[in-house]
Amino acid sequence: MRDDIKYWVAISSVENIGPKRFKKIYSYFSSMQAAWESSASELKLTGLEEKMIAGFLEMRKKIKPDEEMMKLDKEKIRAITILDDAYPALLKEIYLPPAILYYKGKISDDRDRFAVGVVGTRKFSTYGKQIVENLIPNLAKRGITIVSGMALGIDTLAHKATIGENGRTIAVLGSGLAKQRIYPSVNRYLVDRIIEENGLIVSEYHINMLPLKQNFPQRNRIISGLSAGIMVIEAPEQSGALITARCALEQNRDVFAVPGDIFRTNSTGPHNLIKMGAKLVSSADDVLEALNLRHLIGATESKVITADNEEEKILLQILSLEPRHINEIIKLSGLDTPSVGSTITLMEMKGKVRNLGGMMYIRAR
Repeated sequence: MRDDIKYWVAISSVENIGPKRFKKIYSYFSSMQAAWESSASELKLTGLEEKMIAGFLEMRKKIKPDEEMMKLDKEKIRAITILDDAYPALLKEIYLPPAILYYKGKISDDRDRFAVGVVGTRKFSTYGKQIVENLIPNLAKRGITIVSGMALGIDTLAHKATIGENGRTIAVLGSGLAKQRIYPSVNRYLVDRIIEENGLIVSEYHINMLPLKQNFPQRNRIISGLSAGIMVIEAPEQSGALITARCALEQNRDVFAVPGDIFRTNSTGPHNLIKMGAKLVSSADDVLEALNLRHLIGATESKVITADNEEEKILLQILSLEPRHINEIIKLSGLDTPSVGSTITLMEMKGKVRNLGGMMYIRAR
């Protein structure tokens, strides 16, 4: 197979050969080596346009299949084709699935049968962060794989929340997987963490593909294609997250939406989806119910948080899942400022409370 896959890799590095043209090629030729070595007249029989054929023949002079495989080996990247039995079964079901997938980490079809895609805005609110940190761990620790797109914002939060529960997460990139092409660059360390935690990084793009703007709508169909359902957390009316939701609908996948404040722009997308029939989600159990995974509901219990002293007892009575500012906590507790500050810092270190940023605190679960 390695002898033939190098030609799949070589062809994928030719400009403007997307999944539609790629399908014409692998559907016609008996092998990709035969496709790579074919003449213009043979290529024309596949249905490719003459301009595309001319470009293919010109680029073929510059591309050496063996060298392309050496590039993959150097970056520890592997490739799998749609004709391979290990190719993700859910993804194979969509319209025009990627002909080739580049990946780092482990493909695990059995484990990913009920994966949930999580998407949302880059400019998340404290509420959005709280939703991710509440819902995603409760799915991850029940064995649900979390799929997202590695973008800043909700995507990154979802990946991190999953890793925090030692869960499995899949990141789908809109660029190549070469280290210098990972986008956004600040998430290169996150790629390493995902792989270390038995997760998966995938892309349909050749390893040195730049993160071009037009790549991301295409990338979104893979996020939904790898998922049994898509959950949208905070998204304005015009958002890439909604493109992913539309892909999910076209692929006959479940769409979940988390409601928000009606006066916030980030709530518009989820609310519109709910009006269109998306399933309203307020807990991980709502997702499990919709995916017919009722046996996982209640499979884990919230930990019981107990106070170690009188000050902690007072603060635990005040704190809930509704964020409170430190000034409000001080006022309601009747304790002095230094006592509240030191106590809540220790409670955070013990995992009893969480700081959402901006001195806003909630009780941990």
